[in-house]
Amino acid sequence: MAMMKRFATLTLFCCVLAIAAHAQKFALIDMEYILTHIPAYERANSEMEASSKKWQSEVEAVTNEAKALYENYQNTAQSLSNAQKRQKEEAIVAKEKQANDLRRKYFGPEGELYKQRESLIAPIQDQIYNAVKSISTQKGYSLVLDRASDTSIIFASPSIDISDEVLARLGYSN
Repeated sequence: MAMMKRFATLTLFCCVLAIAAHAQKFALIDMEYILTHIPAYERANSEMEASSKKWQSEVEAVTNEAKALYENYQNTAQSLSNAQKRQKEEAIVAKEKQANDLRRKYFGPEGELYKQRESLIAPIQDQIYNAVKSISTQKGYSLVLDRASDTSIIFASPSIDISDEVLARLGYSN
């Protein structure tokens, strides 16, 4: 008898969960699609790419200087005194450190590229988030997924894609 009560309770619980899950509304956005339709994002990306190339060439120049010092050292090591060898080795190590420091300064976790991204891209993403949140609140969506970043979505009905609505809310028309 106790087993029957547990089974009935478990069945009732599963039915309630199924009904609750069914009542939720879902929507999709395609972040890549949205971003390609925002001119400010394209400008920010171009600016970041230009900065990245400039900084990368600086890093490569210092790296090449270190390589040249090393090659020079290899070619002249036979004729150098121990003090001269040590001095050249220290110069090579210092130049390599300078290249690593530059790389970290520009491309590290708290580097210039990260800061530039935060100042240029983050405000655009915040606007998109606020538009999605507003639409979700207005239409009662419990969950909004980004189909561009969620590789586990195999198929989704175009009717639940609100990307164009997000763009319209931001003032961009498709």
